[in-house]
Amino acid sequence: MTVEKLNRQRVLHLLGAIARSDLEAALSCCSDDVDFLTHAPIDVLPHMGPCHGKKELGEFWRTVQARYAEIRYQVPQIVAEGDTVAAYLRVFFRKRSNDRIIQVDMAVFYTFRNGQVAQIREIIDSYDLVQQVLEREIGPLIVGERADGV
Repeated sequence: MTVEKLNRQRVLHLLGAIARSDLEAALSCCSDDVDFLTHAPIDVLPHMGPCHGKKELGEFWRTVQARYAEIRYQVPQIVAEGDTVAAYLRVFFRKRSNDRIIQVDMAVFYTFRNGQVAQIREIIDSYDLVQQVLEREIGPLIVGERADGV
């Protein structure tokens, strides 16, 4: 099996572990010094700040699990080249507070070192994500309008 196919399978295994809420299995896929960064507005979603190391990444994943009862992934595209895997993901989160489903499309880039994920970079449509999490249109807030249109 080529390194590309193996790393592709490793990413799918990691995503499956996260979806099953098996954080120990997910963290075992990562190097001790794993570096994680999501391009998201941390002033609205502070738990999505950068994470360095398994402890911080585990705390991030535990926070996500505390807020969402279910996480599902679709992987429309996944491409591997050497120690890098790029995946286009559609992720579904079911909020614990009201069972509302949040759907987010993201591009995620994984870098491997010695067979483990050493770096994760996520790019998300943060405007759409914030609207779904807050359950309201944020456009008026951005341009300084009140919610009632005045």
